[in-house]
Amino acid sequence: MTDRGWVQTKFWRKRLRKARNAIAIRLFNTRTGRRLLIENIGPRVVSMTVDAGDHLMTFSPSDYIGRKVFRKGHFERDHVDRLIAVLRERGLMRSQGYLLEIGGNIGTQTVYFALSGAYARIVSVEPDPRNFPLLQTNIRQNGLEGIVALVNCAAGDTAGEIDFFMNASNHGKSSAFRKSAGDKKTSVPVKPVTQILEELSIDPADIGLVWMDIEGYEPVACRSMVPLLSKRVPLYMEFTPLFYGPEQTRQFIKALAGFYENCLVFFEEEEQEMKVVDLPGSVAQYDVLFLP
Repeated sequence: MTDRGWVQTKFWRKRLRKARNAIAIRLFNTRTGRRLLIENIGPRVVSMTVDAGDHLMTFSPSDYIGRKVFRKGHFERDHVDRLIAVLRERGLMRSQGYLLEIGGNIGTQTVYFALSGAYARIVSVEPDPRNFPLLQTNIRQNGLEGIVALVNCAAGDTAGEIDFFMNASNHGKSSAFRKSAGDKKTSVPVKPVTQILEELSIDPADIGLVWMDIEGYEPVACRSMVPLLSKRVPLYMEFTPLFYGPEQTRQFIKALAGFYENCLVFFEEEEQEMKVVDLPGSVAQYDVLFLP
């Protein structure tokens, strides 16, 4: 090849690379493109960080929640906004109180609550040994250390250790209650909610909201926070009869009805206020706010 031919080849290769890169940038700036990218990242990439506008979020690209954050820019932030709006409308917001978050995962909801300014302080409890370092990172890189206290344990009946089953593809589905095919068993520390608050020198009377999503372990955690339930602190949880089974669902509803009379259920299409005793046991899963 002549010098002139080599220069021309180099020129066109450069033009082609620029055109290819421009197309790729446009593609990967769409939700479809981001999905293609995140679903085809190899296992050597153990974490990624995205700029979500008003915060940074670090996650595992192999995890369902992380992939959702990458594609959409958030993970169910609308649920946090909806809950805050409901609490404000009903005069239940205690901006100088604590939010107790049981099941912090990697800190998506933790960060959303902190950025909202809805609560002065947040306690986030998370047992999963894969999630907790990411939770720490997300609190630190968003400058929220002065607002959020992190606790690396499960919430349960008594202090000690329990078996914990880590879901491979969705870290948010890991559970101390149930095991799915392919889960990896480990052991994690567990403490009653009352002990967690005592060790942080937090008066239960200062808790303005309990937010809980712990994949079927909610009945056990609730037994460890009777002082909060007795004060009828607003309690928001993912309620899952599918996990509890018919008998435990009935017993759990009965126990909660001993503290709360009314609740607000968030179905996919609507919100519905009802008596706690009337909570549906035949619906697989829904979010519910127990009202003081």
